[in-house]
Amino acid sequence: MSQLRVHNVSMSLDGFMAGPDQSLDDPLGVGAQRLHEWIFATRTFRAEQGLDGGTTGVDDAFVARGEAGIGATIIGRNMFGPVRGDWESWADTHGGEAWTGWWGEDPPYHHPVFVLTHHPRPPLTMAGGTTFHFVYDGVDDAYAEASDAAGDLDVRLGGGASTIQQFLAAGLVDEIHVALVPLLLGAGERLFGDLGAGAEDFACVEMVASSAVTHIRLARRG
Repeated sequence: MSQLRVHNVSMSLDGFMAGPDQSLDDPLGVGAQRLHEWIFATRTFRAEQGLDGGTTGVDDAFVARGEAGIGATIIGRNMFGPVRGDWESWADTHGGEAWTGWWGEDPPYHHPVFVLTHHPRPPLTMAGGTTFHFVYDGVDDAYAEASDAAGDLDVRLGGGASTIQQFLAAGLVDEIHVALVPLLLGAGERLFGDLGAGAEDFACVEMVASSAVTHIRLARRG
């Protein structure tokens, strides 16, 4: 059975994984790009962008682990783009061009991606094997569809913060890897809200630091 894994979530010391005021100019929210500089520097990330070089070691190993054994990904609508409201309204105000994600014609996933939304939209097939499926029946249905698509592989939960919180509240997350970044963001979207009794479901199974971040891996007990 597929597991639902959260990987490479960068979190500031004050608990934010995204900045405020997401826009075309600030896809991660104002100031939040600093949270991800450790990822951008790794050899694995640079290779995915068609670039040479990059760091090896602890950080690179965690980025690579986040890619291994994944057959489908689930993301929230905000992670897919800055579109609010129905999809057609975006096209109407942007020269008829439909929003197709942050990543250009060849997104980095190369497998099925399930986008949580309240507004129906037909599947969107991109280059490189990525197809975006838009799911509007809630987290349980999104996970069921993603698990079917993943087959014998696992499902990655990509975020953002609200999406991860919904899946945690539903008891669906099996493993979560957080990279604690030594900076204060001051505002934005917090990763961990009121988990209630659900917080007791997880135990720390790994903690290791690089010169840039501290990696913490939590797994569901049992």
